[in-house]
Parts: sequence; structure tokens; C-alpha cells
Amino acid sequence: MLEIVSGINSSTWMWYASRSTGVVLLVLLTLVMLLGLLVTRQGRLPGLPKFAVTGLHRNLSLLAVAFVLVHVLTAVFDGYVRIPLTAAVIPLTSPYERLWLGLGAVAFDLMLAAIVTSLLRRHLSRRLWRGVHLLVYVSWPIAWVHSVFSSKDLRHGPLLVLAIACALAVVAGVIWRLASAARDVPRAERVSLVFGALHRTAAK
Repeated sequence: MLEIVSGINSSTWMWYASRSTGVVLLVLLTLVMLLGLLVTRQGRLPGLPKFAVTGLHRNLSLLAVAFVLVHVLTAVFDGYVRIPLTAAVIPLTSPYERLWLGLGAVAFDLMLAAIVTSLLRRHLSRRLWRGVHLLVYVSWPIAWVHSVFSSKDLRHGPLLVLAIACALAVVAGVIWRLASAARDVPRAERVSLVFGALHRTAAK
């Protein structure tokens, strides 16, 4: 009887740990995404120098990796459903929620690629590092879809509000980043681009 109760408690603990770390991960990855957009524009946060923003971005990324490991291990060792450990890195290999967990594996692989290349940045060309690092912009929406559809917790109530807030924050950050990049184009070049577009339109 004690063994049964212990097993139920263990499974319940892992179930809560897996889902709570998933929610924390969504928030962490959103912050990493927003800080990454800020870093690429050489931005700063109130009261912090620019280098501190870069350090915060790096540390939150590493913290996110730690939470990913806890999230994956608790989901795998929770005996309620069978999820193989390989499903964490190989998409579509889980018999449970194959598509949504497969998207989680894709997001995890892209995040790992970005972090590993960042740690090895001094040994890589800037073009290669930048190309791989841009995958973060792809991994976030994939992770968001995985978070919302792999668990019913994020489909209603306060957690749904949190998920939507994270999505809106990232969309606003991307719009700000694109607008900032557009302002960096020299005025003469902007005029040339506009007239070129008008000329192509008139020629059609």
C-alpha cells in the first residue's frame, strides 16, 4: 500500500514539475527573445549598461536550458504516459501527442544550436554564427505552439492570458526591431528604394 501511495505521489510531483517548468520556460524564452531583439539594436534597459543587457540575455538563455532539462526529464519519467527520452531531440518519435511533442523537439534542437554556436562564437565566422543564431526567431513560435497545444493548462484561464501576452510581446518586439532597422537605411537609399518600387509598379 505504501508503495502505491509513493508511486502516485511521485507521478503527481513529476506531472506538476513538467507542466510548471513548461510555463516558466514560455516566459523565459519570451524574455530571451525580447532581450535578443534589444541586443541586436545595441539597446539598453533602464538602469543597466548595454553590456549588462547582453549578459542578462546570455544568462537567461542558459537558465532556460536548465529548465528545459527538468521539463524533459520529468515528462519522460512520469509514468502516466510513455514518452521516450529520444523524443526530446528527435521529432515525431513520441507515441503520445506526437505532433505537439515533435514541435517541442524541433524548438529544443534549434535552441541548442543557437546556444552551442554562441558558446563557440570566437571559433566561428560571424556569418555562420549569425545564420544559426537567427534560428531563435524560428524556435520561439514553434515552442509557443508546443506549449499551448501539448497541454490543456495553457488553453484556458490565467495561463491562456499569459500565453497570449507572451505572443503579443514578441510580435511587438519584432515590429519594433523591423521599424528600427528601416530607420537605419540612409535617407537617400530610402528615397531610391521608394522610387524604384514606384517605377516597377508603373511599368507593370
